[in-house]
Amino acid sequence: MVLAQLGGSISRALAQMSNATVIDEKVLNECLNEISRALLQADVQFKMVRDMQANIKRIVNLEALAAGTNKRRIMQQAVFTELCTMLDPGKPSFTPKKGKPSVVMFVGLQGSGKTTTCTKYAYYHQKKGFKPALVCADTFRAGAFDQLKQNATKAKIPFYGSYMESDPVKIAVEGVERFKKENCDLIIVDTSGRHKQEAALFEEMRQVSEATKPDLVIFVMDSSIGQAAFDQAQAFKQSVSVGAVIITKMDGHAKGGGALSAVAATKSPVIFIGTGEHIDEFEVFDVKPFVSRLLGMGDWAGFMDKIHEVVPTDQQPELLQKLSEGSFTLRLMYEQFQNILKMGPIGQVFSMLPGFSAELMPKGHEKESQAKIKRYMTMMDSMTDAELDSTNPKLMTESRIIRIARGSGRPVRDVIDMLEEYKRLAKIWGKMKGLKIPKKGEMSALSRNMNVQHMSKVLPPQMLKQIGGMGGLQSLMKQMGSKEMSGMFGGMGGER
Repeated sequence: MVLAQLGGSISRALAQMSNATVIDEKVLNECLNEISRALLQADVQFKMVRDMQANIKRIVNLEALAAGTNKRRIMQQAVFTELCTMLDPGKPSFTPKKGKPSVVMFVGLQGSGKTTTCTKYAYYHQKKGFKPALVCADTFRAGAFDQLKQNATKAKIPFYGSYMESDPVKIAVEGVERFKKENCDLIIVDTSGRHKQEAALFEEMRQVSEATKPDLVIFVMDSSIGQAAFDQAQAFKQSVSVGAVIITKMDGHAKGGGALSAVAATKSPVIFIGTGEHIDEFEVFDVKPFVSRLLGMGDWAGFMDKIHEVVPTDQQPELLQKLSEGSFTLRLMYEQFQNILKMGPIGQVFSMLPGFSAELMPKGHEKESQAKIKRYMTMMDSMTDAELDSTNPKLMTESRIIRIARGSGRPVRDVIDMLEEYKRLAKIWGKMKGLKIPKKGEMSALSRNMNVQHMSKVLPPQMLKQIGGMGGLQSLMKQMGSKEMSGMFGGMGGER
């Protein structure tokens, strides 16, 4: 993902500053110049970059800072705050509510990925417990209904459209009425696009909007236009009341940063970003967690949400109990691998962990890791219950390994690799032995029982260094609070 390169460049600039023996004016300027260069390469407007640089210099006034002040920490915080300010439109967008029918209309130019984004948006809300439905009111582009039909069928979402009717307003009204009768609580209307901002497009959008009375109008925009996003977002905003923006194709263009900052300047909230072609390559855009992940600082809240989505609540106390006993079996590793695959793209999940920037897992490697997990699971499918539930590695004799290899159709070398991975994870899990686990309903007590020593043993050295050593870990634990800590340990056993 190209944004990962931007995050990597900014992180490296901050890391070089951290490695400097003395933080003086020269080191500060070098760091700011490196960050500015990275932002300009991402097509962020020059004026915005210049203002950010001036604001950081004002905050990090080296002469005015008292002796003993942690200048590195102040500098990192200033960069974080300024990037958040640059990307924050300062106003929230409409949020659909379960059980109450909401109509959402999608608008945008042709080729921006509007139809695909409609399905991604519906699929995201379907996973959250909504009952979504899709209406194809795009009668201008040949094949628009076929595309929506294919996407919706794949995602198991009801849809409505017509091959015969040429009036988009009529289709939109009929579709919305039908799905309201079927008690759908999120009705998504896909409208026509054009090659450029034409009067005919705006007129059609206005008519569909008046007829369906949408609760939210979402403008879908291609990130490749960079700074030009400002003019496009403004033009659409003046024609229909655009309540939110979704920026697509963030995985393929160096101008993604420019598009994000330009849209924020129009005071339109960006609610999602499209990070690939697949249905799950779709991320909620929340400024602080986004900047935090961009700088390799992680997003614990997002990570917790992912864990709570995939690990059923009733299984969490059981998982915590196994964690405290330090008994890690191959069956447990299999269950954790299942959870990881359910979380969505691995690179997206790993970027939520402090110390892991998205740059560390390029697109190709992500698919490789996912394929490796699936291979391991296939081999474990060829094991007996006794082998899966044993904590004794000596049980896996040569004859058993050969039998597993034959049963799964994999080479013996692959089975040995899988067992090595199991031993590595079992070693990490074993370090958590003796952790006092509270009773059900007292999960928040876990953070009080969790000391910094325990945590430092479990975290990889690279992650610990990125957080800022033992001191940084201590302050992170305070910031995270009890709820996140208990959630994290409900699912981290096999996540690494």
